Amino acid sequence: MESPDRMPLPRDFFDRPVLEVAPDLLGRTLVRATDDGPIELRLTEVEAYAGEIDPGSHAFRGRTARNGVMFGPPGHAYVYFTYGMWHCLNLVCGPEGMASGVLLRAGEIVVGAELAHKRRFSARHDRELAKGPARLATALDVDRALDGADVCAGPDAPLAILAGTPVATDQVRSGPRTGVGGDGAVHPWRFWIDGDPSVSPYRAHAPRRRRT
Repeated sequence: MESPDRMPLPRDFFDRPVLEVAPDLLGRTLVRATDDGPIELRLTEVEAYAGEIDPGSHAFRGRTARNGVMFGPPGHAYVYFTYGMWHCLNLVCGPEGMASGVLLRAGEIVVGAELAHKRRFSARHDRELAKGPARLATALDVDRALDGADVCAGPDAPLAILAGTPVATDQVRSGPRTGVGGDGAVHPWRFWIDGDPSVSPYRAHAPRRRRT
């Protein structure tokens, strides 16, 4: 019989308001099954995005071909491509039709670090392998092919979320989301484990200057 920390999180874990799910993901285990073997990551930093009521969310202006997964059932992966070079991994939560999701910003690789280093060869230390959302996706070999993957499908799924060891509330910190500007900048919807070395540094939104 599997230990409680190795049990997959059920779908109803994700079928809750995004501001409940996001901090509750800290300390959980993300498992990526690859052809070379599994990579496991302990989540240490996340950000909540509240869909059509959140100016910082991809779903703020409604459903598109890009963000359609966010409007589907909870417990699925939403993967997007940004800046023409990086992928980012999110987990859909809340009731179907009410788009919201949690961006997985950082984590500690606890199994398969040697596999992650092959994709993140510039990382000097294990704690840097998944220190930031693009690094996390790269280390775990996540791309758009995993958009819509069911993380509650069981142990044979390409992505799964296990119970892990939830973090005590007094160890959870919150603050503004990294790089979010405009009306969405005021929300303290970034959550991280206090003092964990794998957490990424906060960067405020920097508006792009228009060329003259």
